[in-house]
Amino acid sequence: MQNIYTDGTYLKNNHTWHQEDSPFKANWIIKIIQKNSLNLSTISEIGCGSGEILKKLSDQLDKSIKFSGYEISPQAFALCEKKKNKNLNFFLKDLLKEDKFFDALLVIDVIEHIEDYFNFLRQVKTKAKYKIFHIPLDLSILNILRVNPIKLKRKEVGHIHFFTKEIILDSLRESGFKIIDYFYTNVSSGLLNQSFKSKLLKFPRKFLYLINKDFTVRVLGGYSLMVLAE
Repeated sequence: MQNIYTDGTYLKNNHTWHQEDSPFKANWIIKIIQKNSLNLSTISEIGCGSGEILKKLSDQLDKSIKFSGYEISPQAFALCEKKKNKNLNFFLKDLLKEDKFFDALLVIDVIEHIEDYFNFLRQVKTKAKYKIFHIPLDLSILNILRVNPIKLKRKEVGHIHFFTKEIILDSLRESGFKIIDYFYTNVSSGLLNQSFKSKLLKFPRKFLYLINKDFTVRVLGGYSLMVLAE
């Protein structure tokens, strides 16, 4: 399964490597950093894709912070290379095999792609003081009833694991993480290239979310989870 990220298959199916969604994700990362008053000198990202999230962060956060991105895909790394600057570097390497430690490590929409994600999480834990995760919550009642959304996530964007909030938080705790903070991110309205059906659900989701967040996410889906952990 992992070969699709190095043999060009993933780029063929996702030619932008989702960099159009990076401003949305970067804004939520900044929110969780500022909300928890994190004092950071180094921020790295594992599986940084096109590098656009780190580019947005380097533009918006303190200029003294050093940023680095690690990516195993040569195709994605080629997109990253154009975005380097004096505070931002990229490496075509597996971070888990490097002797590196950072103040914060970003793990943004990665876990769902990893075959042995428990082993991955245990290794990630040793690479930074703080870990910031973003995980799609693909398991909702609506998605299970419709079936196709989950099948498409697997076929088109390589999701091989599917989570609810409870499953991923328990998985993090079982892997030795201490959860500091978490909140939902509304990917159904924040990301571009949404399907027509997703757009139709935008207003019911927004209304019900104001009444009961957990119920809305479990039933209608369309959300991811941002998590800060140690």
